[in-house]
Amino acid sequence: MPTRDLDRRRFVQGVGLAGLAGLAGCAGGGQGGTETAGSAAAQIGMVYATGGLDDGSFNDQAQQGLQRAEEELSVASDRTQPSEVSEFANFQQQFAQSTAPNYDLVCCIGFLQADALSQTAESHPDQQFTIVDEVVDSDNVASYTFEEQEGSYLAGMLAGLVSTSDLSAGGGSSGGNGNVGFVGGVESELIEKFEAGFLAGVDSLDADVQTQSTYVGDFSDPQGGREAALSMYDNDADVVYHAAGNSGEGVFQAAQEQSKFALGVDRDQSVTAEAYADVILASMVKRVDTAVYGSIGNVVDDSFQGGSVTTLGLAEEGVALVYGQELGEQVPDDVRSTVSDARQEIVDGDIDVPETVDGV
Repeated sequence: MPTRDLDRRRFVQGVGLAGLAGLAGCAGGGQGGTETAGSAAAQIGMVYATGGLDDGSFNDQAQQGLQRAEEELSVASDRTQPSEVSEFANFQQQFAQSTAPNYDLVCCIGFLQADALSQTAESHPDQQFTIVDEVVDSDNVASYTFEEQEGSYLAGMLAGLVSTSDLSAGGGSSGGNGNVGFVGGVESELIEKFEAGFLAGVDSLDADVQTQSTYVGDFSDPQGGREAALSMYDNDADVVYHAAGNSGEGVFQAAQEQSKFALGVDRDQSVTAEAYADVILASMVKRVDTAVYGSIGNVVDDSFQGGSVTTLGLAEEGVALVYGQELGEQVPDDVRSTVSDARQEIVDGDIDVPETVDGV
């Protein structure tokens, strides 16, 4: 039976444990799977980040890790898609309190879950949790973080090199303005890592490239992302990089409207947001799927790493710059070579990428 979405409205209305048990009792083992809660190798509860599935980036990447675990490790799962940060605690607690089934692991996706999980984990010391994108200091929480600044450094280099060229490809073109932009979702220490890496990558170039940065204040506001990017393109930006979840779709819309370029995030968005592939030069991918799959695998192997922090960077292939399916081959060889050399220097420790804007 397939993985099912637990109805978010029923949770918001305060469904009790009996309701959770009823919804969870037929959890599936992936596409075409036959595992049930009783026969599965492990029972997984998944609390996604706000913005939900089909975001073409962060949540969908986590979903890939869960689906792989269902198919390869024979686990069963249930998932929730909160629409507000205030819902995290309720969803986490209901998974932790469930007895039919007992959840072997509750995966919490996104840094905004950290405050709620700190309290939930303390209240349920026997429940195993994983959080992706933040650290929760608790013996029953395995934390996974990424070196977003490393991949974003490469994105900044690519953006700056393209903006100082006369590249025309697909539906976009560079005016050679030497001007690039960054659009973030919610202003936070995590998203600042994307911004800091991007700015540092731009700053590493010999050419004089100007930068613009702004935050939408939301991960689910495509119109806000569009307006932010349009303002940057109107102010001579040739390339805009986003770390804004679903709000990033608006950045791609603006790029198409202005015949400019954009850079995606978390997944290869030239594939997941295919309608905009003609303006997406590349994406800074985060292997959230690797973190999710690895944490589930540890539970199945009875080697849960509670209290640990696993950090995935370029060296661990936890982040990477992936060129767009449609435009990648049109990026000049010398640009790709420069970016590739910088990647190796970061892996070798010759380049130390800052995590904060003040460090750029």
